[in-house]
Amino acid sequence: MGRVRVLAIDGPSGAGKSTLAARVVAGLRARGCRTVLVSTDAFATWDDPVAWWPRLVDGVLRPLADGVAGAYRCVDWSTGAPRPGELVRVVVPDVLVLEGVSSGRASVRPLLSHLCWLSGGSAAERLARTVARDGAAVQAELARWQWFERGWFAVDGTPEAAGTRLS
Repeated sequence: MGRVRVLAIDGPSGAGKSTLAARVVAGLRARGCRTVLVSTDAFATWDDPVAWWPRLVDGVLRPLADGVAGAYRCVDWSTGAPRPGELVRVVVPDVLVLEGVSSGRASVRPLLSHLCWLSGGSAAERLARTVARDGAAVQAELARWQWFERGWFAVDGTPEAAGTRLS
């Protein structure tokens, strides 16, 4: 992607992707590397887990590839239901860290400098972690999401394509 290096940290919900991405970003910034983090959580909703991708491509990936800043409108969950949120501007970094379910999808792999897969344990363990983080009210949606992502990753081949695989 031009001079911007892109690291995708992908894996199922509750695997620890956000935690790992925050550590990677902090480490890169501590070394003086201009680093931007974009999470797929800013785009996905329960009813649209992956089809939002063109918004990320058009708003962030294409502009950065052209050496210009990008922007996207994140999903606002403050009312409990997804709605358009604030506009987030993305400066041209040295490293763009894409984090979240489907961030390493097949269509973006040619642009990636590296793909990291984080499995995060069993589905039951990941569900328990996510419910502990997001609350019991979302457990049914999370279970449905896990069912979707199992199929997504099987078809997309994300784990097998990753240069780094972590448990």
